[in-house]
Amino acid sequence: MAHVLTRSLDRSATVFVFVVAALGVLIPLSNLLLPAGSPLQVPTYLVALFGKYACYAILALAIDLIWGYCGILSLGHGAFFALGGYAMGMYLMRQIGSRGVYGNPILPDFMVFLNYPKLPWYWNGFDMFWFAALMVILAPGLLAFCFGWLAFRSRVTGVYLSIITQAMTYALLLGFFRNDFGFGGNNGLTDFKDILGFNVQADGTRAALFALSCLGLITGFLICRAVVTSKLGKVLIAVRDAESRTRFLGYRVESYKLFVFTLSACMAGVAGALYVPQVGIINPSEFAPGNSIEAVIWVAVGGRGTLIGAALGAVLVNYAKTFFTSGSLAPYWLFMLGAMFILVTLLLPKGIIGTLNAWWEPWKAQRLTVAANVISAAREDGISESGMAE
Repeated sequence: MAHVLTRSLDRSATVFVFVVAALGVLIPLSNLLLPAGSPLQVPTYLVALFGKYACYAILALAIDLIWGYCGILSLGHGAFFALGGYAMGMYLMRQIGSRGVYGNPILPDFMVFLNYPKLPWYWNGFDMFWFAALMVILAPGLLAFCFGWLAFRSRVTGVYLSIITQAMTYALLLGFFRNDFGFGGNNGLTDFKDILGFNVQADGTRAALFALSCLGLITGFLICRAVVTSKLGKVLIAVRDAESRTRFLGYRVESYKLFVFTLSACMAGVAGALYVPQVGIINPSEFAPGNSIEAVIWVAVGGRGTLIGAALGAVLVNYAKTFFTSGSLAPYWLFMLGAMFILVTLLLPKGIIGTLNAWWEPWKAQRLTVAANVISAAREDGISESGMAE
């Protein structure tokens, strides 16, 4: 396993891992150890904000894995993100116990308000963290497996698959908005108290959640790198570039697409689970198709098929969103997002990292050619000198 990970890391991937690891250690230490008011102290609200960015970066990696390397453009990955978030939210709601507004030790407040006679059966087990963690992966993974099996078996591709994934997340949006669905209706799940016995509002807990988000980002990146640099990754790229030819060569294209689609959904679920305790709420708006489309824009801005670019795009776009929605330009944020996507498409069609790679490769090849010529000339000079000596 270690050999596979080592083989999958080039120089840029290694730098990315070390940078994320350094941020995951230094930012929590700065928040907890340095006094408030220090120029190097990172405030708690920024720790939570950076944690959100890390979760978005994991989601972007999940989308880039299927879109950039397999050609599957999913406009419904927000559904898997939200399902992972709801699984974690259900665990956090069960931890409230009798500290809720109505003081019911079993039923969450919204169930008491809606006169639920007892806890629905699908809430059983969510008082245990290990069960909730399992559901974080299993719920989106199972949905993706069933959806993918039906879609890929029917050979639905291209824009038709994108439309179906968007319809899937919109159907879930409508379902979770219903009060009788058992997930809090339009208000969702909120007012969380503890996670594993620690206060979710405490500075130490927020710092730990940020560090875990960075760890999740590194883990997701390493998994994606291991996939795309393996023989499986080469088949995925072949499916992306020439699906019919790959199928003609004897590969079961549907199986490859189903595997990578399910893996991507599980990664999105983990991102959603890390996201919820840091923002303190999960509601049906996370299923909105616009969220899934925005996540695709992150990948396009950063660079499709680069992984690092996808994560970078998620951070940059969301930082711009935070910056522009906090001032006089807030009403025009969506127009600015659209303008950003159009400009990147026209000026940087390969995204930020993809364009940098396109500029770097010819220069790198030129340097290698010059170095080879110098070595060849040096060898010839050595041969000439030895011949003269004889």
